[in-house]
Amino acid sequence: MNDRLDRDGRIKYRAELSGSNVRSIAGVAFDGERGLVFAVAHSSSHVSAFSLDSESFARVSCNVEAMAVCQPTAIAVDWLHRVVVTEGDSSEHRVAVLSSSSLVHGARSRVWAITARAAAQSSLCNSPQGVAVDANNHRIVVADTDHHRVVAFSAVDGSFVFASGTEGTAAGEFNFPHGVAIDHARDRIIVADTHNHRMQVLSLIDGSFLFEFSKRRDARSHRMHTPVGVCIDNRGRVIVASCATMELQAFTPEGYHVSSFDCGGNCDSPPWAVAFDEQRGLIAFSAGNRIYVIGANQWLDSTFVWSLDRHRYAPSEIKQVVLTMTLIRSLVCESPLSLLPNELLFEIFARY
Repeated sequence: MNDRLDRDGRIKYRAELSGSNVRSIAGVAFDGERGLVFAVAHSSSHVSAFSLDSESFARVSCNVEAMAVCQPTAIAVDWLHRVVVTEGDSSEHRVAVLSSSSLVHGARSRVWAITARAAAQSSLCNSPQGVAVDANNHRIVVADTDHHRVVAFSAVDGSFVFASGTEGTAAGEFNFPHGVAIDHARDRIIVADTHNHRMQVLSLIDGSFLFEFSKRRDARSHRMHTPVGVCIDNRGRVIVASCATMELQAFTPEGYHVSSFDCGGNCDSPPWAVAFDEQRGLIAFSAGNRIYVIGANQWLDSTFVWSLDRHRYAPSEIKQVVLTMTLIRSLVCESPLSLLPNELLFEIFARY
């Protein structure tokens, strides 16, 4: 339990993973088009799914028997709605690609897997703890944690593409990296260099080092401490789960601090994984064995921007604004209000 988060009005959904094998939630990922949040837990073989289309954030049954996942450590969803899971605590140290439809509906799940025995020697992973999908280049990017590097594989057949990094503290070197995220708009990989207490930004093309940031670039110079999870929102902001400071931190694409979200200060349940839903503007994060979902525009502004094709995903207050505007147009067609552009009416009624 986290009383502070349970009382926080910005939290739209919350759910708990229970079971004797569930220690804490290691990874979360959105399949926004299908309205699902996937989660995996440390020391468990379960992939759980929760419905965003349910007011109660209902759990969807997953076909555990068919997926054959051992002790997952991170999760992502690709452009084909396949679920990509790293298995960093198993003897195989695999990256498994699963069918999300099969997970939910009960058919055979595994598509293929990259294993230590099957992969080329140069691409072996040791305890991978983070995974992201590069939709533009059809790649899977993995934080190869115990090898202190980042590795990219083909998402088509699992073949090795490149590796970047060695153990150390210099630029381009890592100390047990965990989370990875893809900034498609800028062709970059964002890496949580966990025990160096910094974020490193790499080229998405070949993994070469671009720059790093490790603190809020303001007068207080508040340092980042033990970053673990990372994701990118629809404005390119880097959202980091800072384990030791018990908060989510948001940065501009250039690494300047924007805002922090207090995750409650419970040292037994620090924030770990974080994900962003591009369709709905939601931010999900894990703390202990619980998932929390921050509502659209409730922490960071403009995580959801209304458009006609996205109206079905809009928060209820935005839907009400659109309804009000429509009624005004239909009832007062000869009023001066009818001469105002829709965008201005939207701004007026969204603020009051």
